[in-house]
Amino acid sequence: MESYTRVEPFFALLGLEIEEVKKDFCRIRLPFRPQLRTAAEVVHGGAIASLIDSAGVVAVWSNVDPNVTRGATIDLTVNYMAAAERVDLTAAAQVIRRGRSVVFVDVDVTSPTGERIAKGLVTYKLGYGQHKTE
Repeated sequence: MESYTRVEPFFALLGLEIEEVKKDFCRIRLPFRPQLRTAAEVVHGGAIASLIDSAGVVAVWSNVDPNVTRGATIDLTVNYMAAAERVDLTAAAQVIRRGRSVVFVDVDVTSPTGERIAKGLVTYKLGYGQHKTE
């Protein structure tokens, strides 16, 4: 597994575990814990959306031009397909188009049995050069 060296405090907050990173791809696991649930034992949709975004961003940064200095998610589409009750979730993110400054990433979220829980599309904007502060 190639290493992902960016420090992401939000990953620790959610308990995300990066399982695999390679060029234009990332797989991240979200272990179930009670703090991530909504009604009953169902994983909250916001946690699933964060998993999708996080996996997509790592896939983007796995293969960037050395002149890229920053970036941000500019669009996130999530389609929920099934409830995830008391299960760990895995997101597999694959870059499907990489332009000079905009990258599109397809993300599938599955349960341990392979059931599709959600489908996402992350659109990410890359920035070049010095970052201006005001």
